[in-house]
Amino acid sequence: MTLQHALYTAEATSTGGRDGKTVASDGRFELALSTPKELGGAGGPGTNPEQLFAAGYSACFIGAMKFVAQRDGFKIPADARITGKVGIGPIPNGFGIRVELVVSLPGVDRETAHTIVERAHVVCPYSNATRGNVEVTFTLA
Repeated sequence: MTLQHALYTAEATSTGGRDGKTVASDGRFELALSTPKELGGAGGPGTNPEQLFAAGYSACFIGAMKFVAQRDGFKIPADARITGKVGIGPIPNGFGIRVELVVSLPGVDRETAHTIVERAHVVCPYSNATRGNVEVTFTLA
């Protein structure tokens, strides 16, 4: 399925690769990038693409859960949280990633939480972008 009309388009420019920087076009952020020691880098003070992906996916997935909750009559607690874990490693033709989202929905029974996560995974843009190409697992905290 192809996106016919973008409601919003984010734009950021990166220079210097994993040891450079990335800047949002609207000036909302400028981030230093550093390669982790585990990937052969110096492990400097900057962030890295995997951390940014973990942050983006986890934030987006909370939004998807809120959408599903409103649409389907569920309640999402105000203290809901998701910890995104993005692993990177070799695959036959280069490198790949895998994702684990650890979902905490305090006060929501496990069956309902599972239903919310399952339905959110259908509508979340990050889930749709990675489906069939990136291993994504969910853990209920």
